[in-house]
Amino acid sequence: MRGGTRRHGKGWGWFFSAPDPATGRRRFYSRNGFPTKKAAQEALSAELARFHNGAFVEPSKLTVEAFLLEQWLPAVQGRLRPSTRANYQTNLQVHIIPALGSLKLQRLTAPASPPSTANSSPTADATAKASHPRPSATSTPCSTGRSRMRPAGAMCPTTGPTTSTHPTGHHQSGRSGALSSCAPSSTHVRDDRLYALWILVATTGMRRAELAGLRWSDIDFARARLTPRLPRVAVNYQVHESDTKTPSGRRSLALDPATLKALDEHRRRQAQERAVIELADSNDLVFTWPDGRPLHPDLITDWFQRHAKRVVWKQAGRTKVGLPPIRLHDVRHSYATAALAAGIPAKIVSERLGHANVQITLDTYSHVIPGLDEQAAATVARLILEGSETVSMGAPGNDAANSAAKTGDAPHSREEVRGEIPGDLGGGGGI
Repeated sequence: MRGGTRRHGKGWGWFFSAPDPATGRRRFYSRNGFPTKKAAQEALSAELARFHNGAFVEPSKLTVEAFLLEQWLPAVQGRLRPSTRANYQTNLQVHIIPALGSLKLQRLTAPASPPSTANSSPTADATAKASHPRPSATSTPCSTGRSRMRPAGAMCPTTGPTTSTHPTGHHQSGRSGALSSCAPSSTHVRDDRLYALWILVATTGMRRAELAGLRWSDIDFARARLTPRLPRVAVNYQVHESDTKTPSGRRSLALDPATLKALDEHRRRQAQERAVIELADSNDLVFTWPDGRPLHPDLITDWFQRHAKRVVWKQAGRTKVGLPPIRLHDVRHSYATAALAAGIPAKIVSERLGHANVQITLDTYSHVIPGLDEQAAATVARLILEGSETVSMGAPGNDAANSAAKTGDAPHSREEVRGEIPGDLGGGGGI
């Protein structure tokens, strides 16, 4: 192996030649752009060490844009849901490629990412999510010999903590009170034909696609449980039936009496509508047009926005009409926040929301409930200093839960939320 440093323009570069491990023929390698001879020598030493250890990465002119569109996206898109694939393509073209596409992949490092991306525009959430896709290791430049170092988290996700791209405390502040005022008991919502849909999203935090794809066979009225199995997702306004967003998305949810009653009333109303027009059951969907046609998921969002503009609510003693700008998905966030604030264990909340794991729930929502930290500190202090008999979190249902725990009757969290394998639900669910 022969090599050294040399002058290149106003800077320095390194070079060396060595037999190609694959062909045995001698090849020449070089790289320029170092400010000093010493820097070039240090880089050469590092490259030679990598070559001897089998970790050398051949210099390449491949750009970030070429890698993302020609190699990375084709490698992962077969494993993506249609909506996820469409989001990746949009966010790459609109946010990532304009900012980083012309850079050489091997020169892309974390500081090269725009520092203001996370807070620069209303599209920040989409940008941040596109910057942290989760392909398998075989499709990342870190493991395909394309890069010497970990490029900006976009293509080499780490297993450690990451910055949350979900709603922050600021995002939720001022909205939680408004959303609580948008309760399904509001008159204009209570009289809505789809009242059961609005109460369902408020009391379960279900995703829009899960609501649009919910079927009567997914509901067990006898056991008051619901299992969303086949979401209906809108991609460029085309509706696709797909698997649940995560394996945990196919979960068994316990329903409260009010929600169950609303669903039962909706079932009877739907049967009456179809009887009037003599329509045979063309599908098993819970939420449809009166003539039985499926609802487009985007319409659910549109109708929610209309209701939000008509809500009358109070803040600081003042009556207001119309909620602040919110999304239907914000109701899901509010459900999670309210559940955690009420003392519901994060594991239960995570399973009811269908998160892939409880860490996602903790990373997303724990920081929007500052009171939980103080509450935990006071509770643990009383436990240690005064004894366990005086401890009470003061959350609804805790007395019953503590009593059940003492008698050994407390249900396991998985039994409470999942109950049984989704495919084994009893026959009392559908009509």
